[in-house]
Amino acid sequence: MLRSIIRSSSLNSTSLFFRFCRQLPRSYLSRSSSTTAGVALRRLSSPAVTERRLFLHRGLRLLSAASGGLNGQFSRLSNRSVATQAAASYSGGIIGTSQDEAWKLGFEKMSEQFISECKSKAVLFKHKKTGCEVMSVSNDDENKVFGVVFRTPPKDSTGIPHILEHSVLCGSRKYPLKEPFVELLKGSLHTFLNAFTYPDRTCYPVASTNTKDFHNLIDVYLDAVFFPKCVDDIHTFQQEGWHYELNDPSEDISYKGVVFNEMKGVYSQPDNILGRITQQALCPENTYGVDSGGDPKDIPKLTFKEFKEFHRQYYHPSNARIWFYGDDDPIHRLRVLSEYLDMFDASPARDSSKVEPQKLFSGPRRIVEKYPAGGDGDLKKKHMVCLNWLLSDKPLDLQTQLALEFLDHLMLGTPASPLRKILLESGLGEALVNSGVEDELLQPQFSVGLKGVYDENVQKVEELIMNTLRKLADEGFDTDAVEASMNTIEFSLRENNTGSSPRGLSLMLQSVAKWIYDMDPFEPLKYEEPLKSLKARIAEEGSKAVFSPLIEKFILNNPHCVTIEMRPDPEKASQEEVEEKNILEKVKASMTEEDLAELARATEELRLKQETPDPPEALKCVPSLNLSDIPKETTYIPTEVGDINGVKVLRHDLFTNDILYAEVVFDMGAVNHELLSLLPLFCQSLLEMGTQDLTFVQLNQLIGRKTGGISVYPLTSSVWGRDDPCSKIIVRGKSMVGRAEDLFNLMNCVLQEVRFTDQQRFKQFVSQSRARMENRLRGSGQGIAAARMDAMLNVAGWMSEQMSGLSYLEFLHTLEQKVDQDWEGISSSLEEIRKSLLSRNGCIVNMTADGNSLTSTEKYVGKFLDLLPEKLSGGLVTWDSRLPLRNEAIVIPTQVNYVGKAGNIYDSGYELDGSSYVISKHIGNTWLWDRVRVSGGAYGGFCDFDSHSGVFSFLSYRDPNLLKTLDIYDGTGDFLRGLDVDEDTLTKAIIGTIGDIDSYQLPDAKGYSSLLRHLLNVTDEERQIRREEILSTSLKDFKEFAEAIDSVRDRGVAVAVASQEDIDAANKERSNFFDVKKAL
Repeated sequence: MLRSIIRSSSLNSTSLFFRFCRQLPRSYLSRSSSTTAGVALRRLSSPAVTERRLFLHRGLRLLSAASGGLNGQFSRLSNRSVATQAAASYSGGIIGTSQDEAWKLGFEKMSEQFISECKSKAVLFKHKKTGCEVMSVSNDDENKVFGVVFRTPPKDSTGIPHILEHSVLCGSRKYPLKEPFVELLKGSLHTFLNAFTYPDRTCYPVASTNTKDFHNLIDVYLDAVFFPKCVDDIHTFQQEGWHYELNDPSEDISYKGVVFNEMKGVYSQPDNILGRITQQALCPENTYGVDSGGDPKDIPKLTFKEFKEFHRQYYHPSNARIWFYGDDDPIHRLRVLSEYLDMFDASPARDSSKVEPQKLFSGPRRIVEKYPAGGDGDLKKKHMVCLNWLLSDKPLDLQTQLALEFLDHLMLGTPASPLRKILLESGLGEALVNSGVEDELLQPQFSVGLKGVYDENVQKVEELIMNTLRKLADEGFDTDAVEASMNTIEFSLRENNTGSSPRGLSLMLQSVAKWIYDMDPFEPLKYEEPLKSLKARIAEEGSKAVFSPLIEKFILNNPHCVTIEMRPDPEKASQEEVEEKNILEKVKASMTEEDLAELARATEELRLKQETPDPPEALKCVPSLNLSDIPKETTYIPTEVGDINGVKVLRHDLFTNDILYAEVVFDMGAVNHELLSLLPLFCQSLLEMGTQDLTFVQLNQLIGRKTGGISVYPLTSSVWGRDDPCSKIIVRGKSMVGRAEDLFNLMNCVLQEVRFTDQQRFKQFVSQSRARMENRLRGSGQGIAAARMDAMLNVAGWMSEQMSGLSYLEFLHTLEQKVDQDWEGISSSLEEIRKSLLSRNGCIVNMTADGNSLTSTEKYVGKFLDLLPEKLSGGLVTWDSRLPLRNEAIVIPTQVNYVGKAGNIYDSGYELDGSSYVISKHIGNTWLWDRVRVSGGAYGGFCDFDSHSGVFSFLSYRDPNLLKTLDIYDGTGDFLRGLDVDEDTLTKAIIGTIGDIDSYQLPDAKGYSSLLRHLLNVTDEERQIRREEILSTSLKDFKEFAEAIDSVRDRGVAVAVASQEDIDAANKERSNFFDVKKAL
């Protein structure tokens, strides 16, 4: 298992929060589909991204392995390089769509434009019969994307759009099985497969590099949205939405439902609660005044009749926007659509779904709310306060919107940004919360706030925010800051690096953000002219003349301001549980004996339906690929291993559009054990403290002006066949090739010249890190549980947990006090870490660019290496620690649980075979999906096999159960022994696994993957062997794997992140099953 904890100059992450490059929407992402979600690669994003975007991801769904959402699996065979990025040149050879051809298929061409920014020809069509609009984007990108989007404004917080988004993928007219979505997960080469529910729209996107697979995905999704079974099947509504559950008339009634439990998890997180209140307080009079995801208190008010009517009203072609992108045939796109759209007549849905703007307030408002908090610690310093403005009563023009996004970056985008810096350095709070411009809905908003605030300091925070904004309006911004922001934004736009998400999906979400409101869908894709115009204005008028009026108009003189104060309440969670219990008791009391018997019968009927597999004939209707469609040979990344000045250098000759990607790797083998937990803060200090000649602000701006960003982070992993772990510090950077010298000079500056002397800044780092960890405990408890189990089972897991798990949180609590008591000692320890890391001995350099650029860069690499110490100051240490093996329950204030169990199957005698990847995926997509999610009501249930260490892990996410889920895990061996899979099912499992390991990568990710394989001794020969083992997987392999899984049942450890009430009940049912540890 590979673990890395990112610490970056936040410049490196700009694409996450700059308008044109956003990768995740303001939405509830759809269906939990990963067998490894959030387990194999544990990353904590840079502080800026974590704090600024957290509230947007309410209900963040666990994406499929191939989509790469939360999942960062890097197995021993992961190819991650199915396609080499083609040279970005548009020759005009893309197949066109003539007006005559489109007309014959029922479409009218509305507009056609060439989008130079993405080298694409884009054509907007309208379906003549229904008015459905279609955006057809053609280019040479093989990672093809399709999406259908409906405007779905809710009128209440029962969660109709969210529940419907789940439900339409549970069978349709042409695919009448329980969940075609899961069948696609099992046997598709998709690079993205999911759905999103926004506050006012619902999106259904898919992507694939395989044309046949792409067409299969499109057909399943079109049939799902237009002809779903769920509107005639109340069982789907009950499963995905809510239902009363009663196993026996003598027992208590409970609520169950996937969305119900998902939203219970959302409403357990303070940042999410603040985000919901902010949206509703700013827009109380339109659709944004309710929660499209659903409030757990309101979800049980939703009726099946209302559910059906919502689909009838809004899921119609007249209310749809459809997107195509990539190198597939544009005529075929329209041909596929016409088969569906021609079945419909025009509908008034487009008019009835319009989102009305919120009228601006005449004066500011203030709201005070409570949030559920743990009883430990000083509650007086756990307040949150946030100031929020609705910026306009109508959508803004692109020029103004771009300027506001630029202003947002200047004020908050980096650790050196003045508003962010002043707030964090004030000592009035621990971390930013819900801060920044949001423009993905009809009207843009701006928010800024702090959490971890003493109750007596709330007013001071409000005053500091307003005073700082006035000062910025009066004085403007530093010239270097403006230049750094401009370079950062421009670099990000031109790089167009969407990570593991398809570029076409990013463009779709940008376009839809205007298109859904009946505005120009082309405009958001074209940034060159607005950016050029903004740069010209800044050059001619000065930045103050551009940005100060924006601050004054949209913030300082804007009466539509809502201040929200959140107060901690240690009783709130238990009170809500009591309220729910009282409601259910009244429901039961109102029922007759016959009613209760009928409810128990209905509960069993639903469970039986959920746990009964689809018949083979139904499964065959889902289109799938054949094994003959799958390449037998693994794809190789070009890698040349050489040296510069005696240091090993890996070179990857790939087209990168004149960008150099570079990593410098140092070994952690000489770092003392007691300093391990300091490493993440050491990495942050390198990027956020100054040198003798540069303040940290100047250094940060210099990185922004000269490069595309620098990050520093630790990485640990077990290594197959070795006892000692791989433990490294990675310095990662990127720049235009012409700036390569600047990049390596700045890397050297960060590593060798930064001084660990700023006590107050370091104290901020500690407080911010603790706040992030506490938020992670509440929102991603499955990651905390996985890290804890790993730390019990292998050394690399222990090392990672010391730097990113519960042990790290405990360390931060102690360190907060120590900073004031022994700063000199801490500063010395940071310097000792540096001396233990920096050396040419054991250093590795990894570079990705075209061949000529790599050659021209070598002289700068040589100079950088010459400046490094030749040898380490200390000797190597031995890493052999682990946490004690025990079942552990970690207590947090939550309405749902995160339940894990793990064991090392190599210890049971299992020998690695590629079939294990197929089996693991099948377990997650069948047994765990059906029992933990569908029947159990959890938001997600998944498993992971870390082939480097041998650890096999089970995990659940937002789970209403605890011991019941552990029993399901323990039944996995029997499930495998009783399995009878036919050839089609086995083929799907194999193809799906190949899709995971061959998932699409951009050039920088290819070079980085090659580096990781080198560090972990994963050879191309071994990858080919594993691939052949995958392709030859048989039913016999499944049966034999049952014994290995039984060892997890018999000798594994269980860790749950759960509520005190559920833990007490578990320990009562199974005497002292868990050792209890209170975390919050």
